[in-house]
Amino acid sequence: MLEFLLAALTTATVAALLIPLLRSRVAATDRLDNDLAVYRDQLAEVERERAAGTLPEPDAAAAKIEIERRILTAAERDQAAPAPQATLHRYLPPALCLLVPLFALGLYLSIGHPGLPSAPFTPERAMPDVPAARIAEVIAAARARLAQNPDDPQALSALGEALTVEANGTVTPAALEALNKALAKNPDDPRTLFYLGLHEAQSGDSAAALTRWRALEARSPPDAPWLPTLRAEIQRVVRASGAPAPTQEQMQAMQNLSPADRQQAIRGMVEGLDAKLRDNPNDRDGWLRLANARRVLGEADKAAEAYAKADTLEPVDARILADWAEAHVRQVPPGGAVSPAAVAVLQRLEKAEPNNGLALFYLGAADFAAGRKQEAARRWKTLLALLPPDAPIRGMLEQKIREAE
Repeated sequence: MLEFLLAALTTATVAALLIPLLRSRVAATDRLDNDLAVYRDQLAEVERERAAGTLPEPDAAAAKIEIERRILTAAERDQAAPAPQATLHRYLPPALCLLVPLFALGLYLSIGHPGLPSAPFTPERAMPDVPAARIAEVIAAARARLAQNPDDPQALSALGEALTVEANGTVTPAALEALNKALAKNPDDPRTLFYLGLHEAQSGDSAAALTRWRALEARSPPDAPWLPTLRAEIQRVVRASGAPAPTQEQMQAMQNLSPADRQQAIRGMVEGLDAKLRDNPNDRDGWLRLANARRVLGEADKAAEAYAKADTLEPVDARILADWAEAHVRQVPPGGAVSPAAVAVLQRLEKAEPNNGLALFYLGAADFAAGRKQEAARRWKTLLALLPPDAPIRGMLEQKIREAE
């Protein structure tokens, strides 16, 4: 009887709280909101390091350019997302808020076990699908523990994971800070090692991520609950990078190397793939794998060369054109000119995807440098219309448009 009374009170309370929501107009939120928040944090961090003198001016400028490129890419990819329906977004959340608790209570009364203790955390689910309210609770609880004990490695690791889940799987600067502190206190924590590897993969250092994850895999018990997720992520990063996957023996041998020697060994495997392709230049898939591996390693010039080799065998599609164009523009220094080879790839990309942010920005820059200022302004205005109102690069783009006009 008490359970039903509590359910009735909960339902009445939720209904009262939902009245303002039903009366208000729900504004659609852009999928870019989370990405832009992360990029703003990154821009602010770069500016703080530059002001403190720990980051040289050229490096700070290059870092800002790279973050702005990521914003352009994110904005372009977001254009395909369908606009939300206001009516559905207005009434569906209140309905779910009322129905889900009632359904959950009925299910719990049927099969629940009130006396069962909570299970300890295990990182077998890299991205838990939990409600935002629950994530907020985990973050608040972790911060409360850290207020009492700032060096608690479990609380630091839990905070790093929760902040990552909150950002839809992106390891944010705040999450990275917590994870690094956790690593210093407990270097063998599987959760900390997993998310640090995820950060390395997201930062483009797939080699470091694979090294960290392979080491974790090697020392994990055979029945460790996180192994399936860990191995799936290893395979995903291997496929995405295109680099040949190191064998278990190779990875164990790499653990005894210094970071510089380890990186050199990984590059050696990529060079081996390059040598094989020189003997078999008609292997188009091989050239694409090599191009991806070079791009991940930061060798933009060699990546562009490999993409060109694959393109001569069969024209690449729009997705590969975007990666090829990115490899070209990464070679453009801050304020430098866009090369003719880059312009040719960007023009093909724009033809395949007229609203591609990368193509619009850099082709506009090429137009401006060539004196075609009206064409530059046209491209930049098109790009400006695609960006969300709070995009960090809007001010810079508006200034460029004024200069062109």
